[in-house]
Amino acid sequence: MSPSRKRRVFPFTAIVGQEEMKLALLLNIIDPRIGGVMIMGDRGTGKSTAIRALADLLPEIDVVAGDPYNSSAADPDLMSGEVRERLERDETLTLEKRQVPMVDLPLGATEDRLCGTIDIEKALSEGVRAFEPGLLAKANRGLLYVDEVNLLDDHLVDVLLDSAASGWNTVEREGVSVRHPARFVLVGSGNPEEGELRPQLLDRFGMSVEVRTVRDPELRVQVVDQRTSFDNDPDAFADTFQQHQDGLQGRVVEAQQRLRSVQMDDDLRIRISTVCGELDVDGLRGDIVTNRAALALAALEGHDEVSEKDVARVVPCCLRHRLRKDPLESIDSGAKVVKVFCRVFDRPEPDDTRAFELALAV
Repeated sequence: MSPSRKRRVFPFTAIVGQEEMKLALLLNIIDPRIGGVMIMGDRGTGKSTAIRALADLLPEIDVVAGDPYNSSAADPDLMSGEVRERLERDETLTLEKRQVPMVDLPLGATEDRLCGTIDIEKALSEGVRAFEPGLLAKANRGLLYVDEVNLLDDHLVDVLLDSAASGWNTVEREGVSVRHPARFVLVGSGNPEEGELRPQLLDRFGMSVEVRTVRDPELRVQVVDQRTSFDNDPDAFADTFQQHQDGLQGRVVEAQQRLRSVQMDDDLRIRISTVCGELDVDGLRGDIVTNRAALALAALEGHDEVSEKDVARVVPCCLRHRLRKDPLESIDSGAKVVKVFCRVFDRPEPDDTRAFELALAV
C-alpha cells in the first residue's frame, strides 16, 4: 500500500514517554497469548493514539481475498470454515495484502454487533447459514480496542475475554450454530475515577499498565510541538520518523520469529512462581503471563535466553492487577510487586517504583 493511501496515524516511535504502555503493547504483538493489555490512567495521555499507532506500525498480512474474517491460507487456527472447505476441495485461493485490522468497540455496542447475527428465517427457508459477521470477525488477526472498558456491560466484557482467550467466536440461535476464528490482541483502557473493572474480569487481562499525565514542562512542550507538527503536515511528520518505524517493525518481526527458540532457566521460573505465591495471587494465570511476557521481551531484545532483568521489567505489569486490594488503598502502582520481587531475587529494595524503573533502564 502506497504511503498516500495509508491512513494518517501518529507514528508509534514518535510517542513521548509512556514507556511501560508501549512495551506492554509490543510484547502482546510478539506473543498474543499473553492475553491483552488493560491501560488505566488519566484522560488525554495518548492511550488511543498509541493503539492506533501500533496497528499502523505492523507489516501488512496475507489474507484470503474476499474473506470477511481476514483468514490465513496457511494456519488452520486463523482460517474460517468456508476457507477450510475450499482447501479440502483443492481450490486455489487468491491472496491479498491487508493492513493489520484495528477495531474500535463503541460503548453502546450490542452483543449482536460484537458477535454477529444469524438470519434464522433465511437459514430455515433456504438451508444456508446466513451469518452477518460482527466486530469480532473484523478484528481477527488484529487489535480490538475498548475505550472506557470499565463502563462496558460486564456480559460483553465476558464475551470479549472468552473470545480473546480461545481465539474463536461461536454464535448459536435456534439450533443454528456458526463458529469462526477471532484471534486478536484485546486492549482496554479506562479512567479509574469513573469506576473499576470487577477483579474477576481484570485478572483475565494479561497485563495492566498505568499511564500518567506528563508533568515535566519540557516534555509537555515536546508533546504539544509534535502533535502540532503532525496535524499541520502528517506526511512530512511521518517521513521524519519512517526510519525509526522501519527499525522497530523489523525488531518486532524478528522477535516473533525468535520467540519459539528463547529459553528460560528453571531457577527463574521457580522464582517467578515464588513471587506469585508470596503475593497470594489466585490461580496460575499470573505465573503463565509473567513467563510469556519475559520470553517475549527477551525475543524483542534479540536474546536467546531470558535474564533476571527481563523478568524485572515485566513483573509489575503482569501481577499488579491480580493483587487483593485493601478497600482503603488507592490503585496499586506495583510497589507491592516490586518489594516482593526484590526480596525473592535478592535485589536492594528501591524507595519507590519509579526508582526501580530507573535502575532497570541503566
